Amino acid sequence: MMNLQVYRNPKTSKDLAEKLIPLLQEKQEQLGRKLRFMEVCGTHTVAISKSGIRDLLSPYVDLTSGPGCPVCVTDQSDIDQMIGYARNENVIITTFGDMMKVPGSSSTLYEQRALGADVRVVYSPSESIEIAKENPDKMVVFLGVGFETTTPSIAMSMQRAKAEGVKNFAVYSAHKITTVAVEALMGDDTVNLDGFLLPGNVSVIIGRQGWSFLENYNFPSVIGGFEPLDLLSSIYQLTLEMDKEKKSVINNYTRVVKEEGNLKAQQLVSEVFTPASMKWRGLGEIVESGLEVSSLYEMYNAKKRVSQVEPVVTREIKGCQCGEILKGKRIPFECKLFARACTPERPVGPCMVSSEGSCSIYYQYERGKIQI
Repeated sequence: MMNLQVYRNPKTSKDLAEKLIPLLQEKQEQLGRKLRFMEVCGTHTVAISKSGIRDLLSPYVDLTSGPGCPVCVTDQSDIDQMIGYARNENVIITTFGDMMKVPGSSSTLYEQRALGADVRVVYSPSESIEIAKENPDKMVVFLGVGFETTTPSIAMSMQRAKAEGVKNFAVYSAHKITTVAVEALMGDDTVNLDGFLLPGNVSVIIGRQGWSFLENYNFPSVIGGFEPLDLLSSIYQLTLEMDKEKKSVINNYTRVVKEEGNLKAQQLVSEVFTPASMKWRGLGEIVESGLEVSSLYEMYNAKKRVSQVEPVVTREIKGCQCGEILKGKRIPFECKLFARACTPERPVGPCMVSSEGSCSIYYQYERGKIQI
C-alpha cells in the first residue's frame, strides 16, 4: 500500500498533472468543447477547490458539483417538519451541527433554540440515547440526514435503543440513497455530462459493485479518493475511459474501497431501514431513493410517534438556485444571491450552510474569481 504522503506529494501530483493536461487538451480539441465531469460528493468538491485542481484544469474541463451534500438535498418540507418538532415542548431535538442554520420556510433550528426550544448538537447518534435516559419525560428526536456513509451508525443507535429498552428515543429519517439520485441524473436529458467522479466514502459501504448499474449506460465512472493525486489520477482515468467502446466503473480508491463493500454495514441498514420514495431538493420525488424506518423498529420512527404543535407550512425560497446547482445545471456564481444576500453568516439556502455545500465551498475558496 502506498504511503498516504505520496498522495499528498506536490511533485508527484505535478508530474501527473503534466501528463494529464495534454490528454485533456487533445480530448477537448476532438470534441470542440470542454469536457464536463461531475463529482457526486461534497468532500470531493472541497478537495477540488482547496487543492487548486479546479483552477488548474479549468481551460480543459468543467468539474461540476452534483447532489453530493446530504444537508443540501434534504427537501424544504423535511426541514420545516424538523423545525416543527422543535416547537413541541415535549421534544428534545438532537442533530449534527450543520443542520442548525439550514433555513426553513420561516425559521431555523438555531432560531428556535434561541426562542427556548431544546435543540442540542451531538457528535454521534448514540449521544441521543444518553440524553433520552437523562430525560425520561421527554421524547428525544435525532434528525437523520445523510447518505450511505452515515446511515449505519444511526441504524446502530436504533439497535442499541431497542436492546436497552429506551422508549423515548426516535429518528426522523431523511436518509438518501446516492446511487438512485445518480441514476435519476442519467435519465435527465438536460444534464450533459462526460463522466462521474464517484464518492469514495459512500463506496466504502456499497462497494464498487454498488455502482455497477452505470455500466448498463456505458458511461465513464471512476471511484476516487480525496487527496490531490487521487483526484488527478481519477480525472485521468475518466478521460481515458471516454474512448473505450465498453466502459466500466473503475475503482481508483482500492486502498479503501472493496468490490462488495462493507457487508456488515449493509446488513445492519437493511434490518433497520427500508427503501422508500423521498423528495430531494432540486430533483423532486424519486422512487425508492430514501430510507424509512422499517416495521421492526417502528417505535423509533419519529414520523409516527411525534406530533406537530402547529401545521407545517412550506414555501419556496425565492431566488435561491440551490436546487439547480445540485443538478449540475448552474454553479454558485450564477445565483444572484451568492455572496450578496446569501453568505455563510446569513445563508438563504442550504448550499451556503453545510461545509459540503457548493455555495459554501465556492464562497471560501473560489470567491476571488468574481467581483462582488
